[in-house]
Amino acid sequence: MSQHKVKRRTILDLQQMKTQGEKISVLTAYDYPLARLMDQAGIDVILVGDSVGSVVAGYDTTLPVTMEEMLYHTRAVVRAAQQALIVADMPFLSYQIDLVEARRNAGQLIKEGGAHAVKLEGGVHVAETIRSIVNMDIPVVGHIGLTPQSVHRMGGYRIQGRAKAQAEQLLADARAVADAGAFAMVLEGIPADLAKEITETVAIPTIGIGAGVDCDGQVLVIHDILGLCEKYSPKFVKRYADISGTISDGISTYINEVKDGVFPADEHSF
Repeated sequence: MSQHKVKRRTILDLQQMKTQGEKISVLTAYDYPLARLMDQAGIDVILVGDSVGSVVAGYDTTLPVTMEEMLYHTRAVVRAAQQALIVADMPFLSYQIDLVEARRNAGQLIKEGGAHAVKLEGGVHVAETIRSIVNMDIPVVGHIGLTPQSVHRMGGYRIQGRAKAQAEQLLADARAVADAGAFAMVLEGIPADLAKEITETVAIPTIGIGAGVDCDGQVLVIHDILGLCEKYSPKFVKRYADISGTISDGISTYINEVKDGVFPADEHSF
């Protein structure tokens, strides 16, 4: 009996979900085991985020993450996921220098990484870059609001768009990203009413993170929702499981059994 082949999510599916009012679920993943679990659970989109720098590599920001590291983690996730649409982050300095380099690096994430789309941060000032990559037939996700690669300019991880001028700039950013051909955009760290206005203004799906319930979808970092990142806990994070305690208990028990000569027992020996 032939096995039913699962249909992979596409950018057309996401557009249809926005049109029909079905919310889009997105999580980050950086490795094979977690990507496999979330794919089997039915996640719509997996984002291979440059947040890997913070939650896996232990950096204070996402800025040190390299293209080589993004390619490595993207390949690991691609090997695991059969159904989810996979989006890879373009790390800092991979698209800011010039259009040629931006196109080459985006192409690498698709050709060598196996991603289905790329994501890059910024609004009006990256519209030309988005357009240039889209012209290669590479789907692009935009990212406006609190953009972690701009942490130094913003003076830290601060909510964006509370002041009227800032809110107007974010609306202009959203329009520019959509007009440049992005098929979706992340709205991070902005007031819920502004995110609602942007979501109603642009024709493409919006994915919120700390941007209220009216976005077309939501994204969170997997380590945050599982209680595996003790470094910081933003207000917008909800913890759905706390597996750090379970892991710690398992490791402690292992250490004690090794010290006491309990492990390996006869059943673990040849």
